[in-house]
Amino acid sequence: MTAENTTNVAGIPPLPDTALTRRALALVRDTESTPTANHSVRSALFARLRADHQGAEAGRDYDPELLFLACVLHDIGLTQAGDRHQRFEVDGADTAAEFLTEQGLPAAGVDMVWEAIAFHTTAGIAERRGTLCALVHQGTGMDFGWDTDCVDDATGAAIHAAYPRLSMATTLTDEIVAQVRRRPEKAPPFSLPSELLRERSVPPHRTRMETMADAARWGN
Repeated sequence: MTAENTTNVAGIPPLPDTALTRRALALVRDTESTPTANHSVRSALFARLRADHQGAEAGRDYDPELLFLACVLHDIGLTQAGDRHQRFEVDGADTAAEFLTEQGLPAAGVDMVWEAIAFHTTAGIAERRGTLCALVHQGTGMDFGWDTDCVDDATGAAIHAAYPRLSMATTLTDEIVAQVRRRPEKAPPFSLPSELLRERSVPPHRTRMETMADAARWGN
């Protein structure tokens, strides 16, 4: 399925370079904020590093094109087109599935990407739903500075030079909370959106997601 760009700059793993991945990246760049789009690409890079560290082989244990698509589209629910009436992870999964179906991706691949996006914030479940789902969850978490033992300092610096952080955790919090304030049904009880809204609404108005990012390896 996948033709990959063989260029590997400063330890950054090569990403799939297909017509579909280029269109998905263009969609993200056109519709997401720059901090969120950069986070999405960094998540794909970190997911590949995690896969290599775990000995997961592209093409055997997971499809690298699907991994890239799931990572780069995982926050598409925070765009105007993805802002519907469900929690942002599910709206994002639905929006990504519609886009990928329109682009001709087979239904089995669309379903795998949907599941990985829908579960990307759900620790304890994502890891049980196969390699692709686990890697998307791990890659997005690594961009918050969690479990980054497989990334050396030079590679981390190269990734962040190419895709700066730009207060990513605060931007994501602001975007999620803004959606929930417009549409309260997007924050079912005990969900991540519900918790972010609760924390942002009381002094000091800074969420645990932001403070954990502040204290983690990469910062906010």
